Amino acid sequence: MTQTASELPVTPPNSPSVMAVGETTPAERQRSPAQLREQGERHASNPATWRDYVALGKPLIVLLLLATTWAGMVVGGGRLPSSSLTFWTLLGGGLAAAGASALNQYIDRDLDAQMQRTRRRPLPAGRVPPSRAAFLGVGLCVLGVAILAIAVNPLSAFLAALGAIYYVGAYSLLLKKATPHNIVIGGGAGAIPPLVGWAAATGSLAMPAFFLFAIVFFWTPPHFWALALTRRGEYARAGVPMFPVVYGDPAARWTIFLYSVQLVALTLLLPGIGMVSTVYLVAALALGLVFVLRAWGLLRGGGTRRAWALYRYSSIYLALIFGAMVLDILTRVPSV
Repeated sequence: MTQTASELPVTPPNSPSVMAVGETTPAERQRSPAQLREQGERHASNPATWRDYVALGKPLIVLLLLATTWAGMVVGGGRLPSSSLTFWTLLGGGLAAAGASALNQYIDRDLDAQMQRTRRRPLPAGRVPPSRAAFLGVGLCVLGVAILAIAVNPLSAFLAALGAIYYVGAYSLLLKKATPHNIVIGGGAGAIPPLVGWAAATGSLAMPAFFLFAIVFFWTPPHFWALALTRRGEYARAGVPMFPVVYGDPAARWTIFLYSVQLVALTLLLPGIGMVSTVYLVAALALGLVFVLRAWGLLRGGGTRRAWALYRYSSIYLALIFGAMVLDILTRVPSV
């Protein structure tokens, strides 16, 4: 179980506390990725702390992935899962996702050194040696998958391993710098956690589980392309062919809007196939309306602030739409 290569920036663009979006000094623009990383290693002001090792796992993203995992457990099982099953599933899935994130940062350490929003991460800043990050990433992935295999079931372990391999191997190593459709293709990695949860609760996969997969899959492009709009200059200088870099802002805004409409339409199909009912439908309509309106505002008006607002809302949206599924299930059946 893992995620696509998104990071949740903690400082919004145009904040007075940082340079403008994508801004670098002339000296920085003349340095190679290796030189930037070496500079970070030489000038790291503080040694590594436990927070640096936690940061390698991208904990905020892992929490979002675990929310979709737990929702998959509830929807798949049709009830609140037992506390022990919940604990082992979320522990194993969380460790596997964190390990894949650490490996992603190991692979991207030179790229991260070139970008304003990532240059202070533990690896480009030189606080954590690359070898330790790689060792930690592999160890967490192996441990997470082993926990799922032993304490949950083999299918959930297989899916978590597949997600980690997909994210690290297919996305981080192959797709990220090869195609402007990297996020679309790589989005499948971030859509696997609900399947892990469903498999953990049921021991199998059914067709409705792939609707949960599809929701995350269609959510991924508007979420990450909104971020890419705010950091287009950085991605261009780093050589990452994100969609807005290759096709331009207008095309990216149109595509974000189209994906947003498809996403919301997909979420509204769930009541029709009997997965959820009225509570979810009301929430999906309200949340989806806001999503589409924000995407429409970005399409019509453009601008970094609108893109940033959509990016931030999309994270909240994903958590709430899966939360609405859980609430709908739990209000219809007794908990056990």
